[in-house]
Amino acid sequence: MAEKIKQIVEKMIRKHGTNNPFEIASQKGIVLLFEPLGGIYGYHHTFRRIQIIHINSELDEPMQRFVCAHELGHAVLHPELSTSFLRKNTLFCMDKVEREANEFAVELLLPDDCIYTYRNTDMTIYEVATTYGIPKEVVHLKKELKI
Repeated sequence: MAEKIKQIVEKMIRKHGTNNPFEIASQKGIVLLFEPLGGIYGYHHTFRRIQIIHINSELDEPMQRFVCAHELGHAVLHPELSTSFLRKNTLFCMDKVEREANEFAVELLLPDDCIYTYRNTDMTIYEVATTYGIPKEVVHLKKELKI
């Protein structure tokens, strides 16, 4: 499934002309709601055929971006499922659906061309990922880890 996710993400980036999850969600007609959610980072659901991504407004922008990418992964890969809330500790939860959404987010926010930009530097993949707002806990999901 990981290679399929990579292909889906690459096609989406080409189609939308960006890897920005906020812009892609908007272009896809997905409603983004920023609201205080306490310990919940975000979640995705469909109401009357309208897809909605809820993002915790109290998170910093890089984490909001990751949460949006993760929930966009659910919207694209699992549109029929009512996904559970993404909580802080679910970044480490690796059930199939959450793992796939995390893989989607990492591939979207850190495409191969971004990694190749840093190949002749002293930066590690984790430092590059941090530059792009990806939590270090999920960087290992990136299929191409060589810089």
